[in-house]
Amino acid sequence: MLVLPAGSLRACRMILAEISSAVRSTGLGLVGAFHPGPEDMAPEGIGTLLLLGPADGAMWTEFQASPERSDGDPHPLDRWSRRVIDGLASRLGAEAFYPFGGPPWHPFQRWAARGEGAVPSPVSMQATHKRGLFASYRGALGFRKQLTLEASPAPDPCLDCPTPCLSACPVNAFANGRYDVPSCTAHVTSPEGAMCRTGCLVRIACPAGAGMALPVEQLASHMAAFLRAQGADG
Repeated sequence: MLVLPAGSLRACRMILAEISSAVRSTGLGLVGAFHPGPEDMAPEGIGTLLLLGPADGAMWTEFQASPERSDGDPHPLDRWSRRVIDGLASRLGAEAFYPFGGPPWHPFQRWAARGEGAVPSPVSMQATHKRGLFASYRGALGFRKQLTLEASPAPDPCLDCPTPCLSACPVNAFANGRYDVPSCTAHVTSPEGAMCRTGCLVRIACPAGAGMALPVEQLASHMAAFLRAQGADG
């Protein structure tokens, strides 16, 4: 277990780098961090929240090799995330929080805005400067102490963007600022929706997420999970 120092700024930065390295060893990335205030609805006593999610294709590689991926039980990615992040919390002296499996339901969208600068995009989904519309979260680590964080506000990814997301959907499922789930599902499960089944074209069109390079298999798996949630077999 890491012991968080009460000492120098440099020591605190070294601790944060060590935490980031531990997170990366699991395939996840440290994608956001902030000191929560009362308005952020963090669990009582938490001084720092670190958001964990996919930063590249490494998470999918680790998940594919995991026992959860092949054991046939429901929600394999959630179970993998819980096992991995619970392990990190134990090693680092933190508490683990998840956007699934509630109650309690933690306000991850608000935490994303605070910790990664996520903003509402023209298609209603949150977008971030580094991950675009591929921003997602597998969990968070909460520390009782306030770790020293870099003060670097993330730019708004939608500012001055030509908004290719608005024209990327073949059935305009995001028209008028709302998501038409039935139209999306009907198209994706149709013969004409074959390309969409390998990944949402709206998310792929976002310039801010161009550097993510997520595996096609991961994008297709997420779309298949969406279709199952809608009662469609794809």
